[in-house]
Amino acid sequence: MEQKQKLFVMLSRVPFPLDKGDKLRAYHQLKVLSDKYEVYLSCLTDQKVDDATRIALSEVSFEYRIYPLNKWVIFWNLCKGLVSQKPIQIHYFYQNRIHRKIQNEIERIQPDFIYCQLIRVAEYVKDYHHIPKTLDYMDAFSMGMKRRRDAGRGLTRFLTNIEYQRLKQYENRIFDYFDHHTIISEQDRAHIPHPNHEEIQIVKNGIDASFFNFNYQGEVLYDFVFVGNLSYAPNIACCEYILEELMPRLLKLNPTIKGLFAGTSPHEKIISKAKNYPQITISGWMPDIKNAYASAKICIAPLFIGTGLQNKLLEAMAIGVPCVTTSMANNALNATPQKEILIADTATAFIEQMEFLWTHEEEKSQLVKAANVFVKKQFNWKTSTEKIPF
Repeated sequence: MEQKQKLFVMLSRVPFPLDKGDKLRAYHQLKVLSDKYEVYLSCLTDQKVDDATRIALSEVSFEYRIYPLNKWVIFWNLCKGLVSQKPIQIHYFYQNRIHRKIQNEIERIQPDFIYCQLIRVAEYVKDYHHIPKTLDYMDAFSMGMKRRRDAGRGLTRFLTNIEYQRLKQYENRIFDYFDHHTIISEQDRAHIPHPNHEEIQIVKNGIDASFFNFNYQGEVLYDFVFVGNLSYAPNIACCEYILEELMPRLLKLNPTIKGLFAGTSPHEKIISKAKNYPQITISGWMPDIKNAYASAKICIAPLFIGTGLQNKLLEAMAIGVPCVTTSMANNALNATPQKEILIADTATAFIEQMEFLWTHEEEKSQLVKAANVFVKKQFNWKTSTEKIPF
């Protein structure tokens, strides 16, 4: 039997459970990569890791190492970061003690390739010039920060502008340390500020087959659902938009309307504002997020900040739940408006599109079928992961 080549993988988070976009992308890519390579996984964490997670990691790697981030070092690094030229998130995830351990691991393993997910952990592996290295930008973080800056005010706007400028410079500078580069969409690639950004390979996300074959046993309890990591700024903004802009209008349209916010770690802003609307249920983390989608008539994603391909849209479309989202979110998805997805960029448009889906069953059914075919054809983990250049 031919010996597998060794692949060293560096992650900023433990890729399980699948409650965040970067974790989902890393986990499914590892499942594919571990068939071809002897995967040596190193990942950072600022949380406790349970036995179920360790079992999951052992299934997608030959060996894995988990490096806990020291909270006091994080605090000290963030303080130093205030006067640094590097982005704050680089300071958050970098610790000298861990770097030394990773250096020892790479020296021990002697990998044939290095795969680094996200610029957050590029500092740990960027100087290995004798080993071919691939950096997965995943999203254009600088553009996401720019949109947060543009939506902010006062001190928030001032601080996010500083981070935006740093991210833009870092995304450009780190490019030349790596031999190959990947990113999730053409939209994100266009925002990487490097002269050779067109060389970056587009590696889309996929969709797990279980979403296409899901047999929901419960009731459809909600008129709409929003799904996502509820501590992530763009998703917090979505929930606030639903509560402040959409709910007052929706209640006039239908006083008995019910909505669901499903996702890990609901932020206090969401919890506080949702108290004004008992019609909204906040589920928090769900062991199987497919139940959240299937329990609602439609899925909405009013994303006006952030970047990247939205897994929530892929998952809803695969299960058979029609989606309404913004032009910005669909730029990465590239679904056909009115055929596979409905687009809304104002509160009025969201209300109109939501009402349309609630009242036009035949058109809704056609949209669901077309969307399902679209994601099945365009988003496959094996096909996309095999495009990663090493």
